[in-house]
Amino acid sequence: MDEDAVRTRVLDAAEDLFYAKGIQSVGMDAIRDASGVPLKRLYQLFPAKEQLVEGYLERRDIRWRGRLAEYADSYRDPLQRILAVFDWLRAWFSEPGFHGCAWINGYGELGSTSPAVAAQARRHKQAFRAYLQGLVAAAGLPESVTDSLYLLAEGAMVTAAIFATAEPAIRARAAAGQLIGI
Repeated sequence: MDEDAVRTRVLDAAEDLFYAKGIQSVGMDAIRDASGVPLKRLYQLFPAKEQLVEGYLERRDIRWRGRLAEYADSYRDPLQRILAVFDWLRAWFSEPGFHGCAWINGYGELGSTSPAVAAQARRHKQAFRAYLQGLVAAAGLPESVTDSLYLLAEGAMVTAAIFATAEPAIRARAAAGQLIGI
């Protein structure tokens, strides 16, 4: 098996386990068992668990933001694209196995002790905010609207995880609609 395929197996296992059980509660032996990759090979790819966590968060970020953009950008009307973000969040919150935002969770677990994990969380959140900023600009709205939309989305993520419901996305969407005048 080539290195990319092995790396993918390890990252798939890490993502499933870290997201479902938390980063700190999952040891490298569990990643080994779930991926089928020998521990020696796993450590050749990721010499430290922190590097594996970084890889997991980086890869998840690309997919997460890609899925969001693909959904929201399918709407022609710029104002509807903004509301589509909250529709997408509602669908995400409703997925089986939803355990909240991986970057908020990772930061909560390791942000104070791992500068790399803190940096990953910040990069993801900055990129998400930048995406919203682009939607706001395309809709011709004042830039100040961006931060309000961002906080609505982030608050919905945290609340949905804590209460295990998609309802916060529905409420956040309604507030966003009022904010942008729809």
